[in-house]
Amino acid sequence: MTKKQKRMLCRILAAAALLVLLALLPLSGFLRFAAYMLPYLIVGHDILRKALKGIKNRQPFDENFLMAVATVGAILLGEYVEGVAVMLFYQIGELFQSYAVGKSRRSISALMDIRPDCANLEMENGETQAVDPDDVPIGSVILVRPGEKIPLDGVILSGSSTLNTSALTGESVPREAKEGDEVLSGCISTTGLLRIRTTRSFGESTVSKILDLVENASSLKSRPEAFISRFARVYTPAVCMSALALAVLPPLFLLLAGQPPRPGDWVFRALTFLVISCPCALVVSIPLTFFAGIGCASREGVLVKGSCYLESLSKVRTVVFDKTGTMTQGVFAVTDVFPAALDRDALLEAAALCECRSTHPISRSLLAACGGEIDVSRVTGVQEISGKGVIAQVDGKAVACGNSSLMAQLGVSVPENAAGGTLVHVAIGGTYAGLIVISDRLKETAGEAVAALRRTGVRKTVMLTGDTQETAAQIAAALGIDDVHAQLLPQDKVAHVEQLLAQSSEGLLAFVGDGINDAPVLSRADVGIAMGALGSDAAIEAADVVLMDDDPRRIALSIRIARRCLSIVYQNIVFALGVKFACLILGALGIANMWIAIFADVGVMVLAVLNAIRALRAPK
Repeated sequence: MTKKQKRMLCRILAAAALLVLLALLPLSGFLRFAAYMLPYLIVGHDILRKALKGIKNRQPFDENFLMAVATVGAILLGEYVEGVAVMLFYQIGELFQSYAVGKSRRSISALMDIRPDCANLEMENGETQAVDPDDVPIGSVILVRPGEKIPLDGVILSGSSTLNTSALTGESVPREAKEGDEVLSGCISTTGLLRIRTTRSFGESTVSKILDLVENASSLKSRPEAFISRFARVYTPAVCMSALALAVLPPLFLLLAGQPPRPGDWVFRALTFLVISCPCALVVSIPLTFFAGIGCASREGVLVKGSCYLESLSKVRTVVFDKTGTMTQGVFAVTDVFPAALDRDALLEAAALCECRSTHPISRSLLAACGGEIDVSRVTGVQEISGKGVIAQVDGKAVACGNSSLMAQLGVSVPENAAGGTLVHVAIGGTYAGLIVISDRLKETAGEAVAALRRTGVRKTVMLTGDTQETAAQIAAALGIDDVHAQLLPQDKVAHVEQLLAQSSEGLLAFVGDGINDAPVLSRADVGIAMGALGSDAAIEAADVVLMDDDPRRIALSIRIARRCLSIVYQNIVFALGVKFACLILGALGIANMWIAIFADVGVMVLAVLNAIRALRAPK
């Protein structure tokens, strides 16, 4: 408990003890009134102050006003026990609400622990100085000792360590990092000393973006939240006018009809009506549910940028995937070699030498297949032909390495091959020498992710990729994806998503991607989901949801969290409104007394808050 909550608890206990004591004492007249005012003011003075402040600011119609009018009215009518009890139980409900909100906030504020306090900046003389991470320019060298948080994104210059990435991904699986690896701020170096050259300023680093996303998540309201805000603005003045009418009109009609008006009874009914009508259960529980849902998702490594996106996630029925980096690892490797005129090793060596001066991922995979050690002095006259491949002189012989278009340009016939992946043909001295197949490896969890989406009720899965039709079809079949479209440019992906949106008769569409070329389609989809660890800044900025560990299984988990959250929201709306309207009718008819009113207000609020905090737990 916070200090404020402890003070409130003390006030409640003191007022309750006094109320029990006064109920046992035979007091009457002014002495009885003065005695009961003591526990009333102890427990309710802040509510009275807030009500007066609202009247002064010309915004009187809130729950504080309703409580103040109802309790003061009950005391003026001589119902001292009921008046004090209403305020006492209302404050108990407020304390419970404060504790529940604090618990939900703590689930999110645990993320705030990833914010580094300082960075160890390496100076020109070799010494280190502890500075504010905001003051570290891009390209600086920082030291991260064992047990320290990495303060800024960068690349390891020297050293190796095991990184604890749980603050970013929600997973406690350690990650090994060595020289040349890119590391993200917010991770903790657990075993070794790292020298890191920073690649981003603190404001643009991963940790800052995560904190910004979480801190601003509540600013984008869902439709239920917006509805409750509008509802409260109309509802509160309406019930105040209804209570006033209930206090004035029936006695007036009875008086005109020649019957005893009994104004005290009708005023008491009106006050009971006011207590019942207090909209605390809705005003508190619905934002709390969304806040808890966002906190639950963030603990599981899923950042949702606002409750409106949590609502949209719950309605997703179509999921569209990018391929590279989303369903695959984004790491190309040689998977098959089909030699024609040379043996396997000689074919790989010729291709690697030909491509050795290129920075293309395919070139790097060929070098890796050769062990990474080749004599580049053997290569001259390198000519890179955009979109086709490379031609070079290797040991004085013309070697061509590329796709079938390059072979056709050189007049080299290419045999048919149904292998899936990127096909690299090799010709030496104008003669076809063989084929090397390079493929992007599937993520181990990709198939499980698609199956999990089926179980959540997703009706259609689609893959959009710029890769060849053969490769795309092979991957889609392996993963169980319904439909696939290949050889697409970024604008083609947007067009296909537009078409799917037009065809979709029910449910929303989510697109999952990671590259800068996916940013336009992430923005166009109903829900854009970006891979946060490997994804580009543009993709993360354009997305509505960010998966911090790049595990596609998190998509189904985030949908389940969203659906559970929305289910709890609608349960609370139906329960709170149903009980309140029933009790309001009973109160107007004089059947419900002040104790039933207390249940309709405080009891319903406590039950709704208890239901709301269930959203903190991830569904199994």
